[in-house]
This record gives sequence, structure tokens and C-alpha cells, in this order.
Amino acid sequence: MGNTVSCCVSPESSPKLPSRQPAERLEEFQTSTEVSDDNTVPYLQHISDREVPDELALESNPSDHARASTIFLSKSQTDVRDKRKSNHINHISHVSPGPLSKKYSSCSTIFIDDSTVSQPNLKSTIKCVTLAIYYHIKNRDSDRSLDIFDEKLHPLSREPVPDDYSHVDPEHKLIYRFVRTLFSAAQLTAECAIVTLVYLERLLTYAELDICPSNWKRIVLGAILLASKVWDDQAVWNVDYCQILKDITVEDMNEMERHFLELLQFNINVPASVYAKYYFDLRQLADDNNLSFPLEPLNNQRAQKLEAISRLCEDKYKDLNRAAMRRSFSADNLIGIRRSNAVLS
Repeated sequence: MGNTVSCCVSPESSPKLPSRQPAERLEEFQTSTEVSDDNTVPYLQHISDREVPDELALESNPSDHARASTIFLSKSQTDVRDKRKSNHINHISHVSPGPLSKKYSSCSTIFIDDSTVSQPNLKSTIKCVTLAIYYHIKNRDSDRSLDIFDEKLHPLSREPVPDDYSHVDPEHKLIYRFVRTLFSAAQLTAECAIVTLVYLERLLTYAELDICPSNWKRIVLGAILLASKVWDDQAVWNVDYCQILKDITVEDMNEMERHFLELLQFNINVPASVYAKYYFDLRQLADDNNLSFPLEPLNNQRAQKLEAISRLCEDKYKDLNRAAMRRSFSADNLIGIRRSNAVLS
């Protein structure tokens, strides 16, 4: 017991699992068995109780652990350092940087954006997520892929795929238009975009794949498809995506979704701490690449709205604290009990 993938375990020894290739990860997981003194009882371990295998250690699995750094942020640091170095050289050579594009608060005016971790701005979030995908493709380590995600073998449109499709990296604008079209047509939320990025990095980590020019569209489509079903109460059906992408079939969508789930080991859980980490790392990515969130001056109406939201949250936490105190004292009914003084003789 304890391994995510296990065979029939004997009391004497347990087999050691060799490192698997990406194609071998499509195999279904077998049911673990628990050995007792009397008989062997089949036991299926819950996904939250499974131990993390060695190849999915903490430092390489950010989609499951809040303390692990996100992959897209680390891949973007090379370009960010080059940009900062270029800006430093321009500053030394007295080249005018141009008008300031970032707004700063002052004593008379306070600028705030409308994006929060619970209600992100849709347009800005999609820009950040697609920029993260762009850095994944640009700074990839290799071109490891699977046939199910190959656009040449499973095209999304009837237009012929160029011969150099697997060698030309897509621009950020192309990735943004593709994702923006899906989100607009399916009416998906900004939270769904963040969960999409979590699933994408989880796929790359679990299946040991690389997102590259030949597979990025189908990988992103599979992540959006799964995130919309997990996050939204009224999920978009696979046949609805066939209305958006006219030339794709429902059978192809179902097959891709099945492979995606198997590669994720059916782990679609996104903890709140992981979601918050990805949100703030996306904001850091936006700040590093001058993708500022829309700022607006704080007016009286918006200040009253923020104050009302803050007061509502404060009252909610007060009620929770009072309820917790009542539950802690209700067992022995300690409140109001008068204790007699001890008589020492």
C-alpha cells in the first residue's frame, strides 16, 4: 500500500516500478489490495490519501502543492532578466523610455483594479494565462508529445496543416485569440482560465510531456474542456465545443478528454491554496511583462461597495467564531457553572 500505481502486493516484497514513458501512462491503474492475516480484501485507495511518487516530488509538482513554484513563472524568468538588462542599457545610454504606462496612487487619487483572487478580471486573466502558455512553448526543454494531442494526426479544422507546423512557435497573440474565442463562445469565467493552467501544468508534470507547436492547441482545448466541467455548475458539453470548432467531431473530443483524465490520473482536485498561488503568480507574470491590470480611480460609489463587502465578510467571520465557541463549550456546558470554594482542613 502507499503507491499510486501498485500491482498485487505480496507480504514478502513489493515490486519496484521502473520509470515509464509518456505512452505507458495511458494504462489504467489497477486496484490495490490490502493483505490481512485471514484473507485478502480488495481496497481502492482514495485519491486524497495517495502518496506522491518519487518522480512527482514536491519541487516538480506545483499543481498539487502550494509551496512549489509554478513552472510558467520559472520559464519566464530568462526573458524577464533579458528585458531588465535591455532596459538598464537603454537607461545608461540616455534613451528616453517613453511615456509612463503605469499609474501610481497619490494623496488625492487612489488607483485600484477590479481583479481579486475570488473575482479575477476575465480579459486580463486570459492574457496572463496565454502568456504563461507562450513561455511554456518558447522555453520548453524538449518536444515530447503523444499522438492524441498531435494536430497533424487530429486536426481541429479542415485547413491543411503547414509542413513546418511543429517547428514554428506561435506568437502570444495567436494563443490569446484561440483561448479568447473559446471563452467568449462558451461564456466561461476567469476562474476557469486559472484552473485550465493548473491542469495544463499537471498534465506536463504527470505525463512528462512538453507543450510545443504541434500539440499546444489540443492540450489547451483539453484543459479548458476539463476545467469548465469541474469549475462551472452548468458545464459546456463536448458537442457544444463542436459548434465552436466546426470541423472537430464529438468522438474526437470524447477520446481526448478520456486520455487527458487518464494522464492526470483522474486527479482533478485543485486546492484553494494552489489556486491562490497560481493567481498571484499570474499577477507577478503580468507585472514582469508590463501587462497591467486595468486601474480606475477610487470614487465614492466604489469605496462604499468595498466597505460593504468588507463589512459582510467581517460579520461572516464573527458568526463563524461565535458558532465555534458555542460548539466548544456545549459538550460539558461550562458556561454559567458556579464552582464552590475548596475547604482546606
